[in-house]
Amino acid sequence: MLRCEKVTLSYIDQELVHAVAGVSVAIEKGEFACLLGPSGSGKSSLLYLLSGLKKPSSGRVFFNDTDLWSLTEGKLAALRRRHFGFAFQSHFLMPYLSLLENVMVTAPDMGHKTRTRALELLERLGLGGKERRLPHQLSGGQRQRVAIARALLHRPDVLFADEPTASVDRGTALALMDVIRSEAGTLVLCTHDETLARGAHRILTMRDGQIVSDLSCKLEAMRAE
Repeated sequence: MLRCEKVTLSYIDQELVHAVAGVSVAIEKGEFACLLGPSGSGKSSLLYLLSGLKKPSSGRVFFNDTDLWSLTEGKLAALRRRHFGFAFQSHFLMPYLSLLENVMVTAPDMGHKTRTRALELLERLGLGGKERRLPHQLSGGQRQRVAIARALLHRPDVLFADEPTASVDRGTALALMDVIRSEAGTLVLCTHDETLARGAHRILTMRDGQIVSDLSCKLEAMRAE
C-alpha cells in the first residue's frame, strides 16, 4: 500500500547532513507501524517522505503503486487530501474558528453527516459540549485533541501521526491512542515513547537516519485487540 525505495533526505547545515539515509520500507494496508527513536534519529523526516510532505533527495515513494513525485503538485495535494490524514505535535488550529469549525475546515462537504461525524469525534476525544469554544479557551492538550479529530474526520486510508499526544499525560495519551487506532485504517506513528507503540504490528527503530531494527509484533497486536 505504502512503500519507499532507497529514499534519502539531505540538507546542508555547515556540512552535508543525511536526515534519512537510503531507507526502503513497505507498509501494508491496515497495518499499525510505529517509527520509534530519539530526537534527531530521522523518524519524523521518514514520516514526511512517506506522506508526500517532503520530496526525497533521492529514491522513490509509492502509494498504491503511484509514484508520489511523478504527480503534479495539484494532483499530489489532492491525493493527500483524499487518502491521508495528519496529526502532528503542533495543532495548527484556526484561532478565529470554533472547535467544530476547526474539525470540519478541510471537509469538502459541510452538510449534516459531516457535522454529526465531527461531533461524534469530539465526544470520543473528551470534548463533548465544547464544540462552540475557540482554541484559546482550551488547554494545549485539548487543542491537540481537536487536531486529531480533524485528521480522522474523513476516515483517511492512512493516518500519519507525529508525536500526536505530546501535550497530554500518559493515561490520556494511551486513551487517545485507542481512539486513533480504532478510527485509522492504516497508521504510521512517529514517537520516542515506547508505551505508545502498544498494539503496533511493527516497530521500526531508527538511528542516524536509518532503520536499525524492524520488529514484527503481530501476535502482541492481536492480543491487545
